Amino acid sequence: MSPHDPVAANRRIQDNRVGGVGSLPSVSEHADLEEGPALAIDFTKLTTIGADGHQVVPVAVQDADTGEVLIVAYANDDALAATLERGEAVFYSTSRHEIWHKGATSGDTLSIVDVRVNCEQNSLLYRVRPNGQGACHTKGDDGTARPGCYYRVISDTGDLAHL
Repeated sequence: MSPHDPVAANRRIQDNRVGGVGSLPSVSEHADLEEGPALAIDFTKLTTIGADGHQVVPVAVQDADTGEVLIVAYANDDALAATLERGEAVFYSTSRHEIWHKGATSGDTLSIVDVRVNCEQNSLLYRVRPNGQGACHTKGDDGTARPGCYYRVISDTGDLAHL
């Protein structure tokens, strides 16, 4: 079995579920969620966003030069308008209930190359050029922002491993 065998990983994930279909072990601390090896996908995120009345669409953010997906966030009509006006990525924070100009406090902004709309007009793709240390709010071992938020992979044991 290879270290990145998706079939074996899925089998392990299914075996690890607790409390019924779709539930995974809880992660009690935020640091464990962002850095730990336990897989705890939040399959309720979109339901929660909808139940809270947020009128948003998902935004995939891709480095225009490398093709790497940096983050997935959400935008409402105000965030999209601000993105187009500023030429930098602006999102809607579904946890803070406010417009979020990426990098406004950290300096790690994302310059817009172009904004694409999918076929059903229910998601966006921001193609960007990162400015600053990185696009993710988490820090690597060297203390700098990670280039993107996808820094772990699901191993064949169903655990997370840092890339």
